[in-house]
Amino acid sequence: MSNESAQVFDVIVIGAGHNGLVCATTLARAGQSVLVLEAADQVGGMAITRGFAEGFKVSAAAHLFNQMPLPLVRDLNLKQHGLQWAATDLPTIGLSPHEAPLRIGDRDALHVRCEADARALGPFDARMNRFGKLMHALLASAPPRLGTAIWEDKWALAKMALKLRLLGRQEMRELLRIIGMNAYDLLEDEFKNPLLKGTLGFDAIVGSNFGPRAPGTVLTYLYRRAAEVSAQSSTFVQPIGGLGAVTQALARAAEAAGARIRTQAPVARILVENDQASGVFLESGETVLAKAVISNVDAKTTFLNLLGTEHLDTGFVRRIDHFRSRGMTAKLHLALSKRPHFTGVKAEWLGGRLILSPSLNDLERAFNPTKYQSVSATPALEITVPTIHDSSLAPAGQHVLSSVVQYVPYTVAGGWATQRAAVTAQLIDLLDQHAPGLRDSVIAAELLTPEDLEKEFRITGGHWHHGDLAFDQFYMVRPVPGATQYETPLPGLYLCGASSHPGGGVMGLAGRHAAHRVLRPNP
Repeated sequence: MSNESAQVFDVIVIGAGHNGLVCATTLARAGQSVLVLEAADQVGGMAITRGFAEGFKVSAAAHLFNQMPLPLVRDLNLKQHGLQWAATDLPTIGLSPHEAPLRIGDRDALHVRCEADARALGPFDARMNRFGKLMHALLASAPPRLGTAIWEDKWALAKMALKLRLLGRQEMRELLRIIGMNAYDLLEDEFKNPLLKGTLGFDAIVGSNFGPRAPGTVLTYLYRRAAEVSAQSSTFVQPIGGLGAVTQALARAAEAAGARIRTQAPVARILVENDQASGVFLESGETVLAKAVISNVDAKTTFLNLLGTEHLDTGFVRRIDHFRSRGMTAKLHLALSKRPHFTGVKAEWLGGRLILSPSLNDLERAFNPTKYQSVSATPALEITVPTIHDSSLAPAGQHVLSSVVQYVPYTVAGGWATQRAAVTAQLIDLLDQHAPGLRDSVIAAELLTPEDLEKEFRITGGHWHHGDLAFDQFYMVRPVPGATQYETPLPGLYLCGASSHPGGGVMGLAGRHAAHRVLRPNP
């Protein structure tokens, strides 16, 4: 048994994902003694860089950086802790078998295709950014509780109402009109070009379980916009060394603040004494005590596995059990012997973000087969070739292709053991249609299904956001009533991961908010 098992820390953080590391840094800077326990052999959670073939490395899940608030990046001194950019201002390019690639934001090129869309895009972007700023205010602070006499909660609700009113009567009405809509109808109302609509629509459903016609997908679209406003950027950034470089810098920031990090230290259960969280018991047999335990793992794992239902009332257990957390997003990694060439894609675009979502109808058709535990022959893809800007990820002259695949169900008919090879080949064939010759250059391929993400990253259901971003699982009710504001029904136990507000994405806000809640005196 290590010396640490006999110590008492102020705080134990379970999970060294980006939120857990931000939480640990914030607490350590406030003078708390903090121990971070990570089950894997490296920090980062889903934001890691790892090998998948000899000589080839890739960002395992998240592969682009654009959502962490710029003030938080600066406050954590991530650049001083080694974070550097391989490329900034990465363009978004829409791909289609029916028309030439379209760079989103290039109004001159759009003008040639559809003059009306070229005129409409600017006002649409401006309006969505205004709404995104309003939603950013929701992301940037802990959600208030309803029906309390606490002045902080009343003040937060009043500020939210004021920000809504300051939009002006016309914009306020427009926001209230569209917020519950589906992205399909919104984009159909605004634009005509199918590729423009399909590419914009992808951002409303990426990482989700919804098709573009699902009510509430305007909410997820504005969530994406809000995160970009928070990061003070509407473009994407590629770190040198992949997304793992971000979490490595976060780990160095946490350690510089005084936090201790242990990897290969999986937690078996959360300890309870006198009806309060008192520490953790590790799979190694160690016991580590603490005044507070903060879980960065998903809500279902936290409550149903690590804590145990015997410490919770049946109504709360039912709500957690019903929390929708099955993922529908996969990741494809390809090791390539040569640089891919996508038809019509300019050389300076190849290092950007290529979106294969030719139209909203194609996006809906990609979603439909998942209802029957099947994968569409033409799923929507977000494709990057990170080695264009960062040659350290592959041997000299060779390349990595990293693609988010939307939609891939958690389970498929026949099981993934029998279907994996066929789906992987199908995806490579689809890519080859847009990058002729790519199939012949594939050295190795890896497909991470939601089931694989669940196993590798210990996330129930393999959901990128730990759970659906929907009105009934958002803001003041995320993840469920009784576990909002980062507190839980068990005193001394808190949440700081993507299951809590504001949700998924490499933002770090849930970790920062949770730390502030732990430090705030009880009312």
